[in-house]
Amino acid sequence: MPENSTDPDFHEPFVRALTKYERIVRAYIRSSGISRPEDVDEIMQEVSLVAWEKFGQLENVDEFPKWACVIARYEILNFRRKHARDRLVLNEKVFDLLLEESLEETTPNESRLNTLQDCLRELPESSRKLVLAAYEPGSTIDSLAAGTNKNANALYQQLWRLRKILAQCVEKNLASDPNTPDTI
Repeated sequence: MPENSTDPDFHEPFVRALTKYERIVRAYIRSSGISRPEDVDEIMQEVSLVAWEKFGQLENVDEFPKWACVIARYEILNFRRKHARDRLVLNEKVFDLLLEESLEETTPNESRLNTLQDCLRELPESSRKLVLAAYEPGSTIDSLAAGTNKNANALYQQLWRLRKILAQCVEKNLASDPNTPDTI
C-alpha cells in the first residue's frame, strides 16, 4: 500500500479520479484489441492497483486519464505476454502502433463523452431516461417498448430522432469550443 494511503485526503482524490475516468481507461484497453469483458476487467483491476500504489507520484489529477492509460499500456503488454500462446496475437510492432494511436485519441474521446453528457442533460427528462435505458446492458427494444406501451417501430423512430438531436448537439458544442482539438 502507498505510504500515504492511511490519510483520508489521499483516498478521496484517487477514488474520484478512478471513478470519473474508468470508462476512458476501459475504452483504451478495449481499443488495444482486448475484447473479452473478463480480460478487460482483469487488466483494469491491475491498472487500478498500480495506479493506487503510484498515485502519490501524480502531480496533477487532471492528467489522471492519460497517466492511467500509460499504466494500462504496460498492463496490456504484461497480459499479452502471459497469453502469448493464444493463436490470435498481433505482431508486437502493430500492437505498439495501435496502443500509441489509442493513447493520442484519449483526450478527444474524453471531450466527446463530456459533451455528450452535457447534451443528455439538455434533453427533457423522459427523453433522457429513454436514451439511457436503451443503452443499459441487456436492454432490448422489445422490452423497452413493452415498458413504455409503444410498439417497437415507434420506439426505434423516437430513439433515432433523439440520437440525431444528441449528435447535432455534440458536434455543435465541439465546433464552438476553442479547447477542442482539431482531430475531433
